[in-house]
Amino acid sequence: MFAIPLGDDGAELRPLEPSHAEEFLAHMDRGRAFIGEHIVLADVVKDLGSARSFLGSYAEKAANDTGRIYGIWTDGTLVGGVLFRTFDATYGTAEAGCWLEPSAAGKGLITRACRVIIDWAFEERGIHRVEWHASAKNGPSIAVARRLGMTLEGVLRENYPHRGVRADTEVWAVLAPEWRAAKAS
Repeated sequence: MFAIPLGDDGAELRPLEPSHAEEFLAHMDRGRAFIGEHIVLADVVKDLGSARSFLGSYAEKAANDTGRIYGIWTDGTLVGGVLFRTFDATYGTAEAGCWLEPSAAGKGLITRACRVIIDWAFEERGIHRVEWHASAKNGPSIAVARRLGMTLEGVLRENYPHRGVRADTEVWAVLAPEWRAAKAS
């Protein structure tokens, strides 16, 4: 397995695989309230079976080249992750996403990890467009989209039922030429 350093603070990005199910569940348990505030992941991963199933679904996506999932570890502890929820190499589009437990928030880990996977998608896989969907109430996620150089393209009004309440979703995106121009400057 590979590990990509995310800076000089001991953080690294690694594939998150079904064999990490116990560690993934412990991580979810530590951050469940924080993670679940805006995304369904905390409600989906409730026990060891659902953790294995969730990670297994991403192993299947990776095998079919339709998605990827990576964990963020600091000092050997899983504290969050980034993913391509969707990945379509034929049409050159992908949707990136993230989650983080509260102990790791505010350290730039998500932005650094997203830069790694988005750069890989553009430069290695030929993806043309990466989207970012965020609850309009999720300020930290929207801030990541901005730091990644994404453009707000629109708002899907009340499209996302989360815990019994319909939420608006902001759709952000960056195109490969924009990404390359930002890297060059």
